Amino acid sequence: MRKFRFGRRALSLALAAVMVCGSLFSAGCGKDKDEIAYDEVNIIDDNYRTYYEIFVYSFCDSDGDGIGDLQGVISKLDYIAGLGFTGIWFMPLMQSTTYHKYDTVDYYSIDEEYGTLDDFKELLAECDKRGIKVIIDLAINHTSNKHEWFQEMYDYVSGLKEGEEPDASVCKYVDYYNVEKGKYGTSSWHRIGASDYGYEGSFWSGMPDMNLANEELRGELEAVMKYWLDLGVGGFRIDAAKEFFSGAKSKNVEVLQWMTDYCKSVKDDAYLVAEVWEGFSSYTQYYESGIDSIFGFALADSSGKIAKTINAPAGSGAGRSLADAMVQVQDTIRKYNPDAIDAPFLNNHDIARAAGYFSGNEARIKMASAVNLMFSGNAFVYYGEEIGMSGSGKDENKRLPMYWSATDGTGITDGPADADRIDSKFAPVDEQMKDETSIYGCMRRAIWLRNANPELIRGDVAVMEAIEDGDICAVSKTWEDSTVYVLMNLNETEEKTISVPKDTYSYSELRGYYSVDGSKVKLNKDGTLTLPPYSIAVLK
Repeated sequence: MRKFRFGRRALSLALAAVMVCGSLFSAGCGKDKDEIAYDEVNIIDDNYRTYYEIFVYSFCDSDGDGIGDLQGVISKLDYIAGLGFTGIWFMPLMQSTTYHKYDTVDYYSIDEEYGTLDDFKELLAECDKRGIKVIIDLAINHTSNKHEWFQEMYDYVSGLKEGEEPDASVCKYVDYYNVEKGKYGTSSWHRIGASDYGYEGSFWSGMPDMNLANEELRGELEAVMKYWLDLGVGGFRIDAAKEFFSGAKSKNVEVLQWMTDYCKSVKDDAYLVAEVWEGFSSYTQYYESGIDSIFGFALADSSGKIAKTINAPAGSGAGRSLADAMVQVQDTIRKYNPDAIDAPFLNNHDIARAAGYFSGNEARIKMASAVNLMFSGNAFVYYGEEIGMSGSGKDENKRLPMYWSATDGTGITDGPADADRIDSKFAPVDEQMKDETSIYGCMRRAIWLRNANPELIRGDVAVMEAIEDGDICAVSKTWEDSTVYVLMNLNETEEKTISVPKDTYSYSELRGYYSVDGSKVKLNKDGTLTLPPYSIAVLK
């Protein structure tokens, strides 16, 4: 058996994973006499992670005011680490006027609804103990209209006399925003007082767009990024990157390049992932910036590759198509940036939850989550997906209170004021944690596979051409001269027994497996592999 391998900060997380996952071995990750003892973790301290996205407002309330807060998150860090997550992405934490907090009022503060800067420092320290890297949302496409930069610009331009034009030498903040004469009265341009000038606010008037071509503004934002990196943040999720200069991809790429280069100059292992909500052929081009990751929108949502694969009928060749897609994603990204890290995800705070677009089909929800976690790179999981929470329609409905318990209200938030009442089809956390075949239990097993086999996250992907069953997604993943073979049965009802020829693929053991109902995957003595419906095997 291989030795444990840990990064500097991963020991606590690894030990916690062993303790919470000890019961895994009896269902979904087998430990029979004829199988490898699957009781090790191999968590490496680098920029390859499995991230948990948290909307603090709805996650966990520590003080009973109905609003989630940082102390609430701290109280749940063992839960997050126990699932196997090695990274957290926090939606905006900085001072804001809205519940979602994407309209930043002060880039140097923690929103008072969430706590204090000392709370955040404590959170970072506790995450560090558990080997969890923290990245925070950074919204620089726009500020709040309550930000002091905008307020000074607005007051100055509003006060111009007839015939006077804005002068950046008098008020530098004029050039921090997009201000033009006569351009107002549309959904994107808003009048400045009673003047002849308007400012751009593509999302709404309360979030004025910034002029990221301005070097002085960039200097201000560099100071912001340095402040948080020096504080201990591991990097940033960059909001609305395609809207920096709407419709001007090359300019947007240049902004991301500037941000990436600067952050790496401050902290060489800083991790940046950008939101570019476009199609595959478009968002992959943003990797030219040198940024670590761009979110994989082609995989996400009801129309993404993962959902289409899960919803495809048996016999349609969906398994082979998924294998080809995994290679295509890898090769396309590397064409633009050989060092890039893919960022696959199923859902986030802007997208309907999987429970809805899989019509409450528990097996499909489980398998879709597992497929996402089998992609190379940094897989992202939205809070509540591990228990199949519901939520669709308006944004508030996608950001509902985390469903910790049906009988104990401790920590449960009120959620966004304008959200509809939506009941969860599935049990809360405290009940699902008792069931190894629950959505929670299955996600924990899938993450465990990632943590135990670093090739799954970091490996170069190739299709296993000898596997001809179209319902099977079969790929190899090679990292540092070590190869694992991943075989996924995407047939919802049919068990598959397939030949995995050892003269073609050099493997000797079953490294671990996953199934949506706890059924065992079996590597037979004759070199065949028996895969229950909706299951995954990892061979090495």
